[in-house]
Amino acid sequence: MRLDKYLKVSRLIKRRTLAKEVCDKARVEINDRPAKASSNVKIGDKLAIRFGQKIVTVQVEDIKENPRKEEAASLYRVLGEVPVPRDEKEEDAYIKG
Repeated sequence: MRLDKYLKVSRLIKRRTLAKEVCDKARVEINDRPAKASSNVKIGDKLAIRFGQKIVTVQVEDIKENPRKEEAASLYRVLGEVPVPRDEKEEDAYIKG
């Protein structure tokens, strides 16, 4: 399954277009490698997603095309959350400013 679609159906990111934008800005990694929206996601892959001031790491547990809302959380397992390192925050401020 495409990465942008997986992020949407698992409800990690609300909309597929937003998931594509996040991938295009190199804020998503699959197994410690930067990933494009068209990258394939497989069971067992580790995804690191940068959300604002934190990086959330999840492991892909299952892949379903159209899961119900209640099933979405079972598609992945959260491995951890870490704050964004200070130098990356400053870099974002420079880009935005």
